[in-house]
Amino acid sequence: MAAPMSADRFINALRNEGLTVVEVGAWRTHNRNHKGPWGPVHGVMIHHTVTRGTAYSVELCRNGHSALPGPLCHGVIAKDGRVHLVGYGRANHAGLGDPDVLAAVIAERRLPPDNEATTDGNRHFYGFECVNLGDGEDPWPPAQMDAIARVSAALCRVHRWTARSVIGHREWQPGKVDPRGFTMDSLRDRIAERLK
Repeated sequence: MAAPMSADRFINALRNEGLTVVEVGAWRTHNRNHKGPWGPVHGVMIHHTVTRGTAYSVELCRNGHSALPGPLCHGVIAKDGRVHLVGYGRANHAGLGDPDVLAAVIAERRLPPDNEATTDGNRHFYGFECVNLGDGEDPWPPAQMDAIARVSAALCRVHRWTARSVIGHREWQPGKVDPRGFTMDSLRDRIAERLK
């Protein structure tokens, strides 16, 4: 169980991991905290945007849309590896998910299949959207994959989590497929290497 870090500590953790960070507007105070609590935080959730282009993806993730107001994550990881911070606090990214998965993340053990959607994930996870069409064909450039691993490792390092605290949206909520195009186990292996 961990309280969310301050926005300053968050951005410093990312920069200390060697990431290029782009601050978008008043990201530190752009959140959905009025809709419910944020924290305790237990892990990091990775998504794909189903969009093309950095500018459009960042705008969508910052502002959301009529059915789902923004921010839709904390940061957008572009194909060039830059991390665009769009919000901090509660964000509309995880939705309802499986309580058994949350328990496994907290215990840092192997994840069970996700077969329920009854637990508020927006409260408990940092969320990162990665620019990708999510069709299984759009490439994941090395710079982007490296940034995903670095972002995850940065937050794990601060909270003293292992790579098992990093999950994909598809592991949290039944019916979700993101991120598509790489395995979460391979990503967790990369994160574990960084944390050594």
